[in-house]
Amino acid sequence: MHAPHDPGHHHDHGHGSSHQHGPSPGSSTRAFATVTLVNLAYTVLEAGYGFLTNSLALLSDALHNLGDVLGLALAWGAAAMAQWPATERHTYGWRRATLLSPLANATLLVGLSGALAWEALRRLSAPPELPGMTIVVVATIGIAVNLGSALLVQGGHGHDLNRRGAYLHLLADAAISLATVVAGIGMLAWGWTWLDPATALLVGVVVAVGAARLLRDSFDAAMDAVPTGIDQAAVRTFLAAQAGVDSVHHVHIWSLGAGEVAMTAHLVRPSGDDDDRFLHDLGASLAARFGIGHATLQVERSGAACGGHEHDGGVPARE
Repeated sequence: MHAPHDPGHHHDHGHGSSHQHGPSPGSSTRAFATVTLVNLAYTVLEAGYGFLTNSLALLSDALHNLGDVLGLALAWGAAAMAQWPATERHTYGWRRATLLSPLANATLLVGLSGALAWEALRRLSAPPELPGMTIVVVATIGIAVNLGSALLVQGGHGHDLNRRGAYLHLLADAAISLATVVAGIGMLAWGWTWLDPATALLVGVVVAVGAARLLRDSFDAAMDAVPTGIDQAAVRTFLAAQAGVDSVHHVHIWSLGAGEVAMTAHLVRPSGDDDDRFLHDLGASLAARFGIGHATLQVERSGAACGGHEHDGGVPARE
């Protein structure tokens, strides 16, 4: 971390050099490529049997899986774009593509869930006769495909919204396939053909709920909200407790995409000839304690240069 001195303005700037990342970009791209192709193959298989047997449960799940394949393809493309180097115009590179991908994915799934629910309600009054065993076999394959795919993208999903969106959808797909298996067993054992459209309706509800949550989280990320899992108040308190810091203001925390978090902050530190070491150690602490890998910290000798701290929730240091 470097803190060049500016005698005219009495403040220093520091940039965090400690970064925390999830899995390597290359492994992320390979995982998305594999999951996308495997799920595309299964979607084609499921849709074929759905048309062959006239099963709305299989067709609705295939339509849902097609939406996920498109979402996975978006995530695959975003993971690849995240590896593109920074340019003079795109100084952070293309990592934010991993924030826009789940936003498009969620919007797509909301539309698909509405179509599934509409067709399911239409069929509830007159469900057709269906071969339960075929539905059970195909849906069982779906459970294996979705759980295996979820394991491939599991690494780093806690802090990478792109992976998290794919991971949660694959788990939901596995649960939906399980529900389809149960419906098939019910049709085989008791002839309950109404289970087919009822299962499709359940699929629509599950997809809508999951998509709404993903839509909210991805919209927040696109609007530079503080990432989930980081308490901004705790970060402010931590900064204010540092040696020689009188107060903290202009604190902003946001996601850069690809699991990387950035932050800027102004620290009022009236005296100190160790600013370089102070900023270096503080950047490492922010990365280790809060997962903030790209910290830009400005040291000021007086907060008056920025017009005070009250307007942005400045935090005074503890006595």
